[in-house]
Amino acid sequence: MRSLSLIIQHMVPAKRYAWDILRLALPLLLIQYGFSQETWNVARENMVVQQIESRGIKDAATLAAMRKVPRHLFVPENIRVVAYADRALSIGEGQTISQPYIVAFMTEAAQLGPGDKVLEIGTGSGYQAAVLGEIAAEVYTIEIVPGLGEQAAELLSDLGYKNVHVRIGDGYAGWPEQAPFDAILVTAGVTEVPDPLLQQLGEGGRMVIPVGPHNGVRQLTVISRKGNAFRKKRVMAVRFVPFTRH
Repeated sequence: MRSLSLIIQHMVPAKRYAWDILRLALPLLLIQYGFSQETWNVARENMVVQQIESRGIKDAATLAAMRKVPRHLFVPENIRVVAYADRALSIGEGQTISQPYIVAFMTEAAQLGPGDKVLEIGTGSGYQAAVLGEIAAEVYTIEIVPGLGEQAAELLSDLGYKNVHVRIGDGYAGWPEQAPFDAILVTAGVTEVPDPLLQQLGEGGRMVIPVGPHNGVRQLTVISRKGNAFRKKRVMAVRFVPFTRH
């Protein structure tokens, strides 16, 4: 098991050029080695130290959540061995689980408190929702792809996230019956910020959303509300799957 832990440690910062070699090695790794909780814990700690803290994430609640949530359970089994790699991974249906650093960055940018109510658009695997659920009081998350939404809801329930509520549907209109929200995170790229989401942002609330042209680089944007005024700040160039609608 010690040898597997060493392998995982070297995998975490793996560069993009090594991905094809690693993918070919997966069947052999899965046959040769077993996976213990200790192994995953080592990989997760390395992820936080090497990918997140080293890039400047300092919020204690965000770091604690990233250390606790078992990312490997939110990744398809056939690529689970690289769940803690420094990259986004496919989860099927043309969707991805975001790179760990991006999850942490968006969470920190939302400036969450323990009593906050949060809306997430784009549940995907449910990983970001779980991270949010470790910090906020209530999380409402919407997924447009039924299969992904149902799978995420089941996993989140199995892991005991009673404060995370999943809805299948078009996220453009938000979740008006639960508004206002202290924070809104959108995990899909838009060309323009949906007005219904702006209106559901509470006084002093923060929205974190990737904005820009489809099939191009977008700007991760933090929007804060004061009365009827919205202040926008671009914080990072990113790539996200496009926001889809029915």
